[in-house]
Amino acid sequence: NDPLEIYTFILQILVWIPDNEEVWQSAEITKNYKAGDSFLHVQLEDGTELSYPVDPAALPPLRNPDILVGENDLTALSYLHEPAVLHNLKIRFVESKLIYTYSGIILVAINPYKQLPIYGDAIIHAYSGQNMGDMDPHIFAVAEEAYKQMARNNKNQSIIVSGESGAGKTVSARYTMRYFATVSKSSSNAHVEDKVLASNPITEAVGNAKTTRNDNSSRFGKYTEISFDQNYQIIGANMRTYLLEKSRVVFQSENERNYHIFYQLCASAMQPEYEHLKLGSAEEFNYTRMGGSTVIEGVDDRANMVETQKTFALLGLKRDFQMDVFKMLAAILHLGNVEIAAVGDERSSISMEDKHLSIFCELLDLNCDKMARWLCHRKIVTTSETVVKPMTRAQAVNARDALAKKIYSHLFDFIVERINQALQFPGKQHTFIGVLDIYGFETFDVNSFEQFCINYANEKLQQQFNLHVFKLEQEEYMKEDIPWTLIDFYDNQPVIDLIEAKMGILELLDEECLLPHGKDENWLQKLYNNFVNKNALFEKPRMSNTSFIIQHFADKVEYKCEGFLEKNRDTVHEVLIEILKESKFHLCANFFQDSPVSISPFSSAINIKSARPVLKSPNKQLRTTVGSKFRNSLSLLMVTLNATTPHYVRCIKPNDEKLPFEFDSKRVAQQLRACGVLETIRISAQSYPSRWTYIEFFSRYSILMTQQELSMNDKKQICKIVLQRLIQDHNQYQFGRTKIFFRAGQVAYLEKLRSDKLRQACTLLQRRVRGWLQRRRFLAVRRAALTVQQYFRGQRTVRQAITARNLKETWAAITIQKYCRGYLVRRLCQLIHVAAVTIQAYTRGFLARKKYRKMREEQKAVVLQKYARAWLARRRFQNIRRFVLNIQLSYRVQQLQKRIEEQSRENHGLLERLTNLASAHVNDVDTIQKLESELEKLTAQKKTYEEKGKKYKEDSEQVNYNCHLILEKNFQNQKQNYEKEIELLKGENKILKEEKTQLQQQIQQEIIIQDGLKMEVGQLTKQAQKIPELQKEIELLQTQKLDVEKQAHSQKRELREKMSEVTKQLLESYDFEDVRSRLSTEDLEHLNEDGELWFAYEGLKKATRVLESHFQSQKEIYEKEIEGLNFKVEHLSQDINHLQKLFREENDINDGIRLEVSRLTSENLVIPDLKQQVAELENQKLDLENRLQEQTIKLKGNGPTMYDLTMLLQKIKRQDFLPIFRTTEAQNEVDIKESLKDTIQGIEGLSNGLMQDEVQGELQSKIKQVTTRLAVENMDLEEKLDMKDRIIKKLEDQIKTLTKTIEKSHVPTVPKEYIGMMEYKKEDEERIIQNLILDLKPRGVVVNMIPGLPAHILFMCVRYADYLNDADMLKSFMNVTIDGIKQVVKEHSEDFEMLSFWLSNTYYFLNCLKQYSGEEEFMKQNTPRQNKNCLKHFDLSEYRQILSDLAIQIYHQFIIVMENNIQHMIVPGMLEYESLQGISGLKPTGFRKRSSSIDDTDTYTMTSILQQLSYFYSTMCQNGLDSELLKQAVKQLFFLIGAVTLNSLFLRKDMCSCRKGMQIRCNISYLEEWLKDKNLQSSNAKETLEPLSQAAWLLQVKKITDDDAKEICEHCTSLSTVQIVKILNSYTPIDDFEKRVTPSFVRKVQAMLNNREDVPQLMLDTKHLFQVTFPFTPSPHALELIQVPSSFKLGFLTRV
Repeated sequence: NDPLEIYTFILQILVWIPDNEEVWQSAEITKNYKAGDSFLHVQLEDGTELSYPVDPAALPPLRNPDILVGENDLTALSYLHEPAVLHNLKIRFVESKLIYTYSGIILVAINPYKQLPIYGDAIIHAYSGQNMGDMDPHIFAVAEEAYKQMARNNKNQSIIVSGESGAGKTVSARYTMRYFATVSKSSSNAHVEDKVLASNPITEAVGNAKTTRNDNSSRFGKYTEISFDQNYQIIGANMRTYLLEKSRVVFQSENERNYHIFYQLCASAMQPEYEHLKLGSAEEFNYTRMGGSTVIEGVDDRANMVETQKTFALLGLKRDFQMDVFKMLAAILHLGNVEIAAVGDERSSISMEDKHLSIFCELLDLNCDKMARWLCHRKIVTTSETVVKPMTRAQAVNARDALAKKIYSHLFDFIVERINQALQFPGKQHTFIGVLDIYGFETFDVNSFEQFCINYANEKLQQQFNLHVFKLEQEEYMKEDIPWTLIDFYDNQPVIDLIEAKMGILELLDEECLLPHGKDENWLQKLYNNFVNKNALFEKPRMSNTSFIIQHFADKVEYKCEGFLEKNRDTVHEVLIEILKESKFHLCANFFQDSPVSISPFSSAINIKSARPVLKSPNKQLRTTVGSKFRNSLSLLMVTLNATTPHYVRCIKPNDEKLPFEFDSKRVAQQLRACGVLETIRISAQSYPSRWTYIEFFSRYSILMTQQELSMNDKKQICKIVLQRLIQDHNQYQFGRTKIFFRAGQVAYLEKLRSDKLRQACTLLQRRVRGWLQRRRFLAVRRAALTVQQYFRGQRTVRQAITARNLKETWAAITIQKYCRGYLVRRLCQLIHVAAVTIQAYTRGFLARKKYRKMREEQKAVVLQKYARAWLARRRFQNIRRFVLNIQLSYRVQQLQKRIEEQSRENHGLLERLTNLASAHVNDVDTIQKLESELEKLTAQKKTYEEKGKKYKEDSEQVNYNCHLILEKNFQNQKQNYEKEIELLKGENKILKEEKTQLQQQIQQEIIIQDGLKMEVGQLTKQAQKIPELQKEIELLQTQKLDVEKQAHSQKRELREKMSEVTKQLLESYDFEDVRSRLSTEDLEHLNEDGELWFAYEGLKKATRVLESHFQSQKEIYEKEIEGLNFKVEHLSQDINHLQKLFREENDINDGIRLEVSRLTSENLVIPDLKQQVAELENQKLDLENRLQEQTIKLKGNGPTMYDLTMLLQKIKRQDFLPIFRTTEAQNEVDIKESLKDTIQGIEGLSNGLMQDEVQGELQSKIKQVTTRLAVENMDLEEKLDMKDRIIKKLEDQIKTLTKTIEKSHVPTVPKEYIGMMEYKKEDEERIIQNLILDLKPRGVVVNMIPGLPAHILFMCVRYADYLNDADMLKSFMNVTIDGIKQVVKEHSEDFEMLSFWLSNTYYFLNCLKQYSGEEEFMKQNTPRQNKNCLKHFDLSEYRQILSDLAIQIYHQFIIVMENNIQHMIVPGMLEYESLQGISGLKPTGFRKRSSSIDDTDTYTMTSILQQLSYFYSTMCQNGLDSELLKQAVKQLFFLIGAVTLNSLFLRKDMCSCRKGMQIRCNISYLEEWLKDKNLQSSNAKETLEPLSQAAWLLQVKKITDDDAKEICEHCTSLSTVQIVKILNSYTPIDDFEKRVTPSFVRKVQAMLNNREDVPQLMLDTKHLFQVTFPFTPSPHALELIQVPSSFKLGFLTRV
């Protein structure tokens, strides 16, 4: 890789040779160069052959490959030298119209002398947040880098803008400040950014002037500190000025002007507010007409004056202050017109009638006589006397001009001071960014004191720049672990020492100024004596004794010493100063006070220590000179810059004629040397200027790698192996951690190897393709020839073979063939038919069997499903039954507790009665003994009875007959009475039913009347909230129930045991065997043989059976009546169970309660009637019992013993065992009845035993049994009625509690049918807004709920307020609703889901207000029920407009949030990501990105964009956003994607290639497929991508001929002319095989597009929002069916 080999062995290599006109000229080597040759044979671009003499030690610089020409960064060039830099800048500036280029850390800005559309807000937003190397070079990129480093490192930054006059320094500084003001806007209303920007027009008015080089040249240096707070928002600013050109106030060269403010003031002189200044046109004043040019073409001084006044006002400088300033300026102009006449050679005078002098004194309120005198005289003070010396006219003119300069200098400083005060901020400065707008290195034909100071400042800045460059280089090398080697560079410290060191030029100048008779010539002679032949940087001109030469870093400069002392002194006579101090005009007097106010109040905020000590003179007088002041201020500036991170902008003036896009190579090269750009290039070229990452190198040069190398997994190792193989000299590159460092020329070498490889591959492909095409063509021709030969030969053979015999033989052969072929075909057909039938048979059998198996499987599945579903149904039924039983048990537990208490009390009473019964039993035993004694008496009286037998028999028959008649009569009467009573009961029941229906109708009417009133929602909700507590209580009651059941079982066992003991005692007491033993056999025989007595007994028995049958039928009738009552009571119990079940349902708790309350309220009216019926039945039952008792009393006369036994039975049945029936449950009743039956049977057995002795008592016993059984049955009925009474009482208690709640809430009865309203109270508005709007989370609402549910609930509340006709209530609710939506949108202004949710609900709310407004246009699609729900009393059209505006506001914020979420993905995904693998659309140029730039860790792809779009789409769909709104949002997003991508394409020259166009087209197709997949083709989103699609097509299309230009003009209709030209100029080939777009083609396209009327705007407005429309879509949901979920926590609302 010896550089000499390139010249020796490679022909057609391009080199640069010097040229007098173009500085450097490109040439092509035509003959191999051999070592030692003194000439190089080259051919120039114009075809001229040339033998260029060369020095073998310094060969001409090589030219970079065309692929590297036009790079964004000059240091990315493979060959780094002056001609390469000039050529790259020229190509970018002239052909690509690009004015910005990087040169390492420097931004080179070439003045285009033309307004370019690259500074709008869209450009600012495009560069905001981007890394410096990712976008095309721009002043905004430098500003963004400074802002980003300040925010990330919390370190102060500086932007140093320098250049010649007219190079664009002021404009560049202005753009940087505008960038900071735009990207860091504060949230306050102070508009600090506007004030900072407003300082520029004022300082330009008082500090800028027209020069021969620039119409708006800054005649002072300015360092503006923009202060930021901790949020990195602008809070204020401070300005420092340097070296104002005061001489311009009194002198201007030809075609130059004074400061702009004078001409603005003169242009406005005729306005009334300026009449007191007595001004005229600029031509009337000496200080404004001196240059002969008072007007600038295209500049309106009067309009600029208005703008200056506005900026004064914006800074808070009021009109009084402005008028004071204007008075000072006008006084200066009048002072310049004061005529000084010469009186002889030594004197001068001013006429007292000079009007300008009088106006000057009038404006400044001075003594005119004194001023006239001391302008022409001077006072010399010595130790002994004071001498007044007259001055010559020239000296007087100088004194006048010095006074004018002094006044203007003080005025300038005062204005700057007031601007700083206006930009002052109350808080503490966190960080700042300083913008230094200072003059660049200057060299003119005549250079004076100003140029000396300017060049001195640039020497200091260049030194600081060199140190910073080496610091960055060292950091980069250390970061990548590259060995650091010291590079020789030009150190300008000796020049600085020559100027500022002790006994240097400035100190000698100050020393000469101290001498009373100091002269420029004396000072120059001291310089000659001290530095000539002693300092190599100082020279004396050969042909001049009034000049000296200093060798600066940029060039040698010759300075004229004339005027150095006067300008350095800058003195005004003390007498004139005293006169100005005596002025009554406060502003003028303050200017010349001894202790002026500090001009820089912010300087104390900078706590910085200088790296080098500032040189201070012990003599205080030296500090008053201009030179000493400038040196001190420059030292402070350098201290500030050294404490910040600097960023450099070098402004270049392309030509002196101010022609747009004209490139003067000589002038540009001169400025590049002066501003240090070439020095930077030279330093970079000595190290490793080209730096590529391993990924970039692998992607670019993988074509040079072998298959074995590509098979390795480690790309870093692959790059090392390939480089070691391709470049043998290892000193030509270095491997860092993340980058490969190349020396100059190595990238060009690699590019040549790559292009050779590609050329070989292309040649191989072309060879193969051309060979294949030729072979295919040859084969086609060959086939055609063979076909022609075949037909030709066949025709000839046919003609030769046609004869009669041949025809017959042929015909016979054809006939034979016909029959033979037919036979064969028929045989084959038969075989095929048999085979087909066989196959069909087997196939059909297989299909039938398969179908049969399938049917069996399906049948089995059906059976399984049947049993499974039956099992599931049973399990569901069991669960429901278990749930119902639990509810029933929960209510029965309370009754059980009461019953247990009653049972315990009754048990105690029962025990007492049983003891009494035992005592009675003893008495009965005595009675039986008495009976035995009586039986003995009866035996004794047997004979008397036998005697009276006949008579007794007759009497008994008569008694039986009479008894039978009496019983039949009584039975018939009782039957008739019972039937009458039953008929009466049926009639009364019928009447009660009719009354019940009437009451129900009345209730329905009352419900319709009271439709607008609501139930107590809040109280029931509170009760519903107590359900969990009730459930816990139920569980406790269930446990208590189990305990009670256990206690009941134990008590039941005890009762059974006690009853068994009592029964046993009773049975044991009646010893039947003993009675039988006492009766003799004869007595028994007489008893049995007495047929008459037995016959009477049998008759009585039959009558008793008849009575029993009648009583049984009567009992059945009673049971039927009671069953009817039981049915009603069971119906009530079922309703209660249903109420309990509904009360525990999860989502419909409130609805269930309201339904049950309404039903129970209606039933409550029927319950008193039922109670009355039951009471009447009880009365009838008591009457029947009384009648039975009366009949019993009538029959008790036959014997007292039977009556006592009957009463005992009744006592046991009614009194003793009645509590048992009332205290036990249904499952225990059977056991108790059995025990009672056993007891009764025992007692009846005892009675039967006794009846053997007394036969007449049998009839009495049977009657008592029937009576007792009826009494027991009545008791059972009474027990059942008691149970129903308790249930009814329980229902009454529930109804009473609900009624009390209703009375407390004063809300009318809830109807059964809902009418689509939500009842609320006015004091609940805040709760509604809090729960339904502010606290509502979208994710908990959108699942399984109707879209816009909150909106529908809000509208139902609106309907309720409208129904009440309460205007205040409706207005209040609408206001709080709108405020709530605004608040939730403001609080969640960055939450996409929340904004989507409330955009949807606001839209639905608006549509509900329209749909139910009653207007015909909105009611066309309503159902009849929806039309009934329309608003009746109020017109809410105003609120609809407010909601519409609110919806638009939410939509805009919604779009902004979506754009913010997706914007950072667009450029990486659409532009940078290579969706087509293997087709790289980027050319890694190796330019060094800023080391401070932030590398994006997240790599976004096209998939990321599609996923984000899908997330947006799914969220909008889940929130129920209307399809039309969704389409508009998608259209807006697609516009943003297209606009951001296209804007980035305009600002990234490296992206403008054919392959990148293919990538963009592919990505657009992905977006179109996404639209198709989501069915959004009708959204017109695809059309918004049309400009981007056309730009991608423009990158791919051929751009050479006129037809190509015409096609471009016809196809690119969505792109403006500026955009098309920008893409064509920025088109960058990726490989050598692609060609750049020639300037002539661009001009041709531009000429064709001249007739097109479009906006001359480059960037698309990414902030543009399409007009949003909210289509009316009526809600299909019925309001009366909408339910409020419990998750909304709106239990205090009631559905009406």
